[in-house]
Amino acid sequence: MNTATTTNTTTLTLDEGFLSRRNWFDWLFALVVAAGGLYAFASYQQYMDVYEKGILLAAIPSTIWLGWFWRPLRVLMLAVAAFSLLGVFSYQGEIARADSVFWLKYFLSSQSAILWMSVLFVMSTVFYWIGMFARGQAAAMEAIGSKLAWVAVGMALIGTMVRWYESYLLGPDIGHIPVSNLYEVFVLFCWMTTAFYLYFEEQYETRALGAFVMLVVTAAVGFLLWYTLVREAHEIQPLVPALKSWWMKLHVPANFIGYGTFALAAMVAFAYLVKQQAAETRWHRLAPLWLLGVLLSVMPMVFRKSLESSSSYWLGYLAVSALIVGGILLARRHIAGRLPALEVLDDVMYKSIAVGFAFFTIATVLGALWAAEAWGGYWSWDPKETWALIVWLNYAAWLHMRLMKGLRGTVSAWWALVGLAVTTFAFLGVNMFLSGLHSYGEL
Repeated sequence: MNTATTTNTTTLTLDEGFLSRRNWFDWLFALVVAAGGLYAFASYQQYMDVYEKGILLAAIPSTIWLGWFWRPLRVLMLAVAAFSLLGVFSYQGEIARADSVFWLKYFLSSQSAILWMSVLFVMSTVFYWIGMFARGQAAAMEAIGSKLAWVAVGMALIGTMVRWYESYLLGPDIGHIPVSNLYEVFVLFCWMTTAFYLYFEEQYETRALGAFVMLVVTAAVGFLLWYTLVREAHEIQPLVPALKSWWMKLHVPANFIGYGTFALAAMVAFAYLVKQQAAETRWHRLAPLWLLGVLLSVMPMVFRKSLESSSSYWLGYLAVSALIVGGILLARRHIAGRLPALEVLDDVMYKSIAVGFAFFTIATVLGALWAAEAWGGYWSWDPKETWALIVWLNYAAWLHMRLMKGLRGTVSAWWALVGLAVTTFAFLGVNMFLSGLHSYGEL
């Protein structure tokens, strides 16, 4: 009797404690999210099937919980919602207004917002690296880099939301959630990777890792800009029949949470190896730094089919890459002194891979269900499916070795870097070199 009473009292105290930690802004955020979600449901339910209605209704408590779990997201989500609605209402049902309304033309149309996203991500990277070397102003420079990263994530989300609306302005049969081609998913990759990094930045109270993590985001921005210029990929295109499914709304975001956190883990692994080998004087032993240089230097060759029309772009990319690698090589001791402890880097690496693996597993299951609906079978050994399985097995083995065998340190860091190469091929290489049922984003 006393035990039951104690248990009930403890449960009540925990529940009251959770609710008592909510401030007025938490409840205002919850009210706005609930009102917005229910308004969308009441206004647009006739255009949704039963699954899409379920996704919308489930998104309301999920969004509230996410904002309560990580409070900076409340401001981000409210700001994105406000500016996205401003952009939507500014169109007044006419896509041509994108070139005549000032804030649409320069800020809130999808293409303008995504260009701002690109500039801000590059600026964020620059400030993080300035903070790495600044004396006396390191914290201030890194804080600017962090704030710019937050604004860039906001612009990416605004661009995504407005692009979604723009697709419907082009025609009801064209409208779709913007996660259907390489251009759109690269935007998704950039903001998701950055958002997860910003979470770890707050949790571990260190901004030094931003200099490394934002490099991979900036590299993605570089590809995105090239892809836009050469392929005019920013233009909204109708979906192919297989992509006209509500499964896409779940499968693709879950997939790119995996890709983003795997990339984050790889850059943290690179930072780990830099710190570990900071005192190394034998240049042939600086393997991870040389590896990064090779990967960056040969990347233009991957796009050799388009080198004739964009050679100056990739030569510039190559020059910047060489400068970055050379700078890291020369300043490795100073950089190592600014990085967190090896134990912290190892923990961030592990948590990133664990989160990514969970979502990548969900995405793989959802993809199988989608394939069954679209093509009549759960698995067809399509190249994209095969490489997704390879990625999954790679990180499953990494986690198994860590949890069961205590894998730590150099081997785990190298493994995470190799994992990035495997993931990149699954993400881009399959589209470039292999053909199959998933060839929606050929270069």
